[in-house]
Amino acid sequence: MGSTPLRIGSAHIALRAGGAANGADTQAGTDRPLTFSGNTAITIPPGAPALSEPVDLNVPALSDLAVSIYLPGTVGATTIHGTASQTNYVSLPGDFTGAASLPTQRTILSWPFLTEVDVDGGQAAGGAAIVALGDSITDGTRSTPDTNNRWPDWLARRLQTVRDPILGINTRLGVVNRGISGNRLLSNPPEGSLAGRSIQERFDRDVLAAAGVRYMTLMIGINDIGNSSAANPVSADDLIAGYRQVIARAHAKGIAVYGATLTPFEGAGYYSPEKDVVRQAVNNWIRSSDEFDGVIDFDRVTRDPAHPTRFLPAYDSGDHLHPNDLGYQAMGGAVPLELFRSVGAGYLKAPEAK
Repeated sequence: MGSTPLRIGSAHIALRAGGAANGADTQAGTDRPLTFSGNTAITIPPGAPALSEPVDLNVPALSDLAVSIYLPGTVGATTIHGTASQTNYVSLPGDFTGAASLPTQRTILSWPFLTEVDVDGGQAAGGAAIVALGDSITDGTRSTPDTNNRWPDWLARRLQTVRDPILGINTRLGVVNRGISGNRLLSNPPEGSLAGRSIQERFDRDVLAAAGVRYMTLMIGINDIGNSSAANPVSADDLIAGYRQVIARAHAKGIAVYGATLTPFEGAGYYSPEKDVVRQAVNNWIRSSDEFDGVIDFDRVTRDPAHPTRFLPAYDSGDHLHPNDLGYQAMGGAVPLELFRSVGAGYLKAPEAK
C-alpha cells in the first residue's frame, strides 16, 4: 500500500514459544530463514506484493507463528493491519530475525507489512480454506488482546474438534480472517484511514488469492449504513447490488459464499432509527432471498429479545456496536458446520440450480 519501495533486509519464520511470559521467544529447532527469489533480502516495488520461497516447517493446528522482519534504515508503516488484537514486538536497532529471544524495545498491537502465511500441507492432503471477509466485527475489535477471541477463532477451534463422515466435514479446514476494522462494501473510507479499501476493490487479493479457498463468509455493510449521510443515504438496494457482485465473483471461481446478517447497533455513535430500517431490510433479504449459498444469522444470536435493535447486554462490549469476548464466542458457536461439508466436492450450489 506504500508509494515508495520497501527494503526487507532479512526475514525468518519459527514456531512461537508458548505462554505470555515468553513474549517473542521461538521454539528451539523451528527457526527457518526466508528467501525471496533466492535472496535473503528483497526490495518490494510500490503497490506490489512479495512472496517468499516455501519452507519445510511442521505447523500444528491452532499454533502461533513468529515471523521476524528486519527493516534496514527508517521505514514508515505504510502497509499495516491496524487492529491485530495481538501483541507484536519491535526490537532494538539491528537484525535479530534469527534470534531465539528478541531484544524487545517496545510492543505494538498491529501487524505491519506481513499480509498472510499460506500453509500448503493441509490443502495437499485434501483440506480447504474458509475466508471470513468483513469489517471490525470479523476483525475482533474490542476482544481481549492475545486471547484469540474473534468469532473466526472460535469457528477454527470448533472445526478442529469435528470429524463427521456423514456430513463430509473433516479437520483439514483452515480459517482465514479477512476482517478490517472500519471496512465497507461499497465505498472507500477517508484518505489516511486504516479501514482498508472497499470489499469490491480488495476481493481479488483478499479472497481469490488465498491458498485453497473453497468457502467464504460475508459480513459487511454496517459501516456503509452508519457512515452514510442524510443528504446521500445508502439504501438496502445499494447494498444488495453490492452483495450480488460479491456472490457472482465468488461463484465464478467455484467458491461457496455464506451471508451473515448484520448485528444490532442501537446506541452506537452513528446509529439512527432510519439507518436501522436499512439494516433490517438487508437482513431480511439475506435470510429470504436464497441468493447466498447459506445464511449465518448473527443478528438473531446477538440481539436482545426484549429490545431487538440492541445487543444482548451480556454480549455488548460497551460501545453498542462490537461484541465482547462472550459475544464473539456465541457468534463463532452459531456458524452451522454443515455449511462446510465435503471439502473435496467443489462448489456446492451453482446459481442456476437454485
